[in-house]
Amino acid sequence: MEDRLFRDAMGKFSTGVTVITTEFENAPHGMTANAFMSVSLDPKLVVVSIGHKARFLEKIKTSRKFAVNILADNQKEYSMTFAGQIKDEIDIKFETLAGLPVLPGALAQVSCEVVSEYVEGDHTLFIGKVLDIKLEEGNPLLFFGGRYHQLKELEVIQS
Repeated sequence: MEDRLFRDAMGKFSTGVTVITTEFENAPHGMTANAFMSVSLDPKLVVVSIGHKARFLEKIKTSRKFAVNILADNQKEYSMTFAGQIKDEIDIKFETLAGLPVLPGALAQVSCEVVSEYVEGDHTLFIGKVLDIKLEEGNPLLFFGGRYHQLKELEVIQS
């Protein structure tokens, strides 16, 4: 099977957009990711998947902590910046949650410590135990078919 076919098929699954952040050598670092999900309620666990070519991989392996920032629909610039699509540096005033850098205005900020990691194919899966959470109101930034989208409520048709 061709890589493009696989990528196109996976692009048919709409996801939210996250920026995974950590602190490394006393500075905040991040990367855009849509490979994130909750794993367990008891204990509270989440998983992120980081590609082996990502510079961020060694930072999370070393820090053993990460935060997931679930982006709001007005935070596309954060996503593009941390995905390397915008080369100009933007001035980000990071907040902190459980000692980790987080993005202001994110719908959810979830700070975690790595409890397990698994190498699968060309990615490493990091299981994180949730340390703290902060929530904001708003709508999510969505990704579908290789493009950003915004949530639109559907009308309920009365029968």
